[in-house]
Amino acid sequence: MSSVLIRNATILTMNDRMEVVNGAVSVRDGRISAIGPEPSTPHDLVLDASGHYLLPGFIQTHIHLCQTLFRGYADDLRLLEWLRARIWPMEAAHTPASLRASARLACLELLQSGTTSILTMETVHGTEAVIEATAATGIRATVAKSLMDHTTPDAPDRLREDGQLALAESVALFRQYNGTAAGRIRIAFAPRFALSCATELLEAIAEKAEELNALVHTHASEQRDEVAMVREATGRSNIGYFGAVELLSPRLNVAHCVWVDEDEQALLAGSQVKVTHCPGSNLKLGSGIAPVPEMRARGINVSLGADGAACNNHLDMFGEMRLAAGLQSIRHSPGALSARDALWMATRAGAKALGQDAEIGSIEVGKKADLILIDAASAHSAPSPDPFSAIVYAAHAADVRVTMVDGEILVRDGQPLQLDPAEIGADARHHAAELARRAL
Repeated sequence: MSSVLIRNATILTMNDRMEVVNGAVSVRDGRISAIGPEPSTPHDLVLDASGHYLLPGFIQTHIHLCQTLFRGYADDLRLLEWLRARIWPMEAAHTPASLRASARLACLELLQSGTTSILTMETVHGTEAVIEATAATGIRATVAKSLMDHTTPDAPDRLREDGQLALAESVALFRQYNGTAAGRIRIAFAPRFALSCATELLEAIAEKAEELNALVHTHASEQRDEVAMVREATGRSNIGYFGAVELLSPRLNVAHCVWVDEDEQALLAGSQVKVTHCPGSNLKLGSGIAPVPEMRARGINVSLGADGAACNNHLDMFGEMRLAAGLQSIRHSPGALSARDALWMATRAGAKALGQDAEIGSIEVGKKADLILIDAASAHSAPSPDPFSAIVYAAHAADVRVTMVDGEILVRDGQPLQLDPAEIGADARHHAAELARRAL
């Protein structure tokens, strides 16, 4: 379908002026061609969006597709115990078939809840299966193989690789898949966290990412125990150590940053490093509350991610936006992170984190048509005098009626058009049971 007209919508453009426009959006050949007055030219499909908000699709910049089958198997544990007792053993037990099932289940949930773009860190093996399954769902994704060499403490043998071979595999994935699926698939490099890779491997990752102009994605300063381990092993803070191995750059996206002091925040800001805030998983794992307003005040780009279904346990952005705003009301006062701020983090900041802000993240002429329609007429949203408040504080994932990526409608009337929820769910339950039997 080459052209779609969405008429009678309340359009949250998320442009620099945060304009709200009542009218129509015309989509032609995968891009936004007009906003506002309804064009007179015919379209292949016309959608009446009366009583709906139209906004850019959500962009989540920290996901683990491979962990979706772990949902419910790793609850009520602290971070390091959670990793050692559940996550690493289950990742080590994955097969290509279970990885495909996990990725498909995650993408189904993401698309139905309005997420159109993701940055995902996978496990150390089988990344091809994840990439191919993800590409087939129609979502926009930047995918990274997790890098964990023989120095990783307490990890199963299957997750401990030779560093040079692991990096070579990541480079091969980049060369094979980056830019595929009509540009929807991109490949990044993902050293799992500071102590998952030898210093020499981290330095090599920094060099290779610069050469290929690729994103680097990692975890840092998620929990106090982890911070103490890194300082004991390296003599530095997490962010200071990343600086020492030349990883700090505008291409780096760091998940969590719950425990970053002022000096570390200055390093992040000075190197234009991007940060992903994951409030749901930070609460569930007892990690803490990240200093989001402080980082944003320094000019650090802070976006949002649900993390994985093993530690959240859902993947929808509505919960993350509401938590992000509410938690800062506790740390500071109500309004310290407003609804508008949260929605910006879920869209524009996510696009910038991916290096794709010229293409996605707002409704502007010429940008890719990654769009969602949200029902504004539900009882739990009425009377909705402020659309930003309604979306962040009142709307639910089930209120998403349409999800479009590259101008292609993937979800309509809340139902996926290309994916079979019953088949995906049955396949996921089967592989999850087999995975748990092998690992636990």
